[in-house]
Amino acid sequence: MLDRFDLRHKVIQAPMAGVSTPELAAAVCDCGGLGSVALGALDADGARRAIDRTRALTARPFAVNLFCHAPARRDPAREAAWLERLRPHFARFDREPPQRLSEIYDSFRMNDAMLAMLIDARPAAISFHFGLPSPEQIAALRETGAMLLASATNMGEARQIAQTGIDVIVAQGWQAGGHRGVFDPDAHDAQAETLALVKDIAPLGLPVIAAGGIMTQDDARAAMAAGAAAVQSGTAFLLAPEAGTPAAHRAALTRGRTIMTRAISGRPARGVQNLFTAIDGGDAPDYPVAYDAAKALNKAALAMGETGYGAFWAGTGAAQAVARPAAETVAALSP
Repeated sequence: MLDRFDLRHKVIQAPMAGVSTPELAAAVCDCGGLGSVALGALDADGARRAIDRTRALTARPFAVNLFCHAPARRDPAREAAWLERLRPHFARFDREPPQRLSEIYDSFRMNDAMLAMLIDARPAAISFHFGLPSPEQIAALRETGAMLLASATNMGEARQIAQTGIDVIVAQGWQAGGHRGVFDPDAHDAQAETLALVKDIAPLGLPVIAAGGIMTQDDARAAMAAGAAAVQSGTAFLLAPEAGTPAAHRAALTRGRTIMTRAISGRPARGVQNLFTAIDGGDAPDYPVAYDAAKALNKAALAMGETGYGAFWAGTGAAQAVARPAAETVAALSP
């Protein structure tokens, strides 16, 4: 399935919302990997601009990524209690918490404008995180000729993906940075590590992409030996000059200590430990409502020179990230 893209390197750059850029995706594509453009935090117009910008930078095929989360269960009392929990942190910067919170990111499942844009733009590959689109959306996107991918963190999710007719499964291990792709964030998470997950999923018969803890060529080769058709890495690209990683995020990577937290966004996500990850997120509102509060707190902190409330998403290999052009990272990872 991946052969259609004539990749020189079986390396996929993860679609990291907020830090991946058209420049990063194009650089990965031009050296023979598969670059990805994150659309999950954009509206349809912004997504179209990102696709057009990437096409202006590379003639090679690239992937786009969408969020398929269930709508947030709005609970005013829970949201008010969470804002009260954060009040002392806002007070450090002479700020009040927001009076109300919003769902700042739309799920693709309910986004007709995004679907129409994708049908018109016809990207070469489309990947899904946090769940699956509706059968009608999948059928419509399949008509465009795009290769379709979806993330799985366990065998149950992988089986659901296989049953939909999606082409490729991204096996996201526990080591991966950023948001867990779990379909149900409240369900028990078996915390499967990448190689074990790849081995479990491979017998389903679909190509499997290994994601999580891929920082070196040895990591990539081990994943391929476990049955992966390619590897996906995000953390290894965070220090690339083409990435949009903020300076504070880049500096945080050197600490290398990561943790899974729900406090920042309301969904489990792995990032570098900081002042925000020290907050117990067990009572956080649903994603992406909690993220609205997190962004407000980080903005207040940054205005006073405090960077410790940022969402510094990174995998367990954060300390191994190397500052180099994206093309050099692709070559270094290539199995």
